[in-house]
Amino acid sequence: MVALLASAILLSNVFGALSNAVALAARKRESVMGAANFILLFLTFLSPVYLAPVYLARDLMPDWIRLVTRFNPVSWSVEAAREALTPHADWDFVLWRIGYLLLFAIVSGWVACRAFRAYQNSA
Repeated sequence: MVALLASAILLSNVFGALSNAVALAARKRESVMGAANFILLFLTFLSPVYLAPVYLARDLMPDWIRLVTRFNPVSWSVEAAREALTPHADWDFVLWRIGYLLLFAIVSGWVACRAFRAYQNSA
């Protein structure tokens, strides 16, 4: 359960930080909502969220979707959570996915801080 919560929290931090960065750059509520919905839906549909089990989902995906899935933070979160809840979990796999999410959350936080500094300097 800890891995499940960690992957969900890290994924929400990523999208929260990126949403703040877009909001500070766009300065319009409608632009932020449109961008966030577009990106979140795009990443969700290009991940194995709706297909289970994950190993079967990868086999059913076209090559270009499989490539996007390798670099998709939603996929990392789903794969880590599903693997952590299996009876014989591969904890290396789970920790690598959570590590990717942590790294991406740090980068997203940095981007949000840079956007806030740019916003402060322009006001």
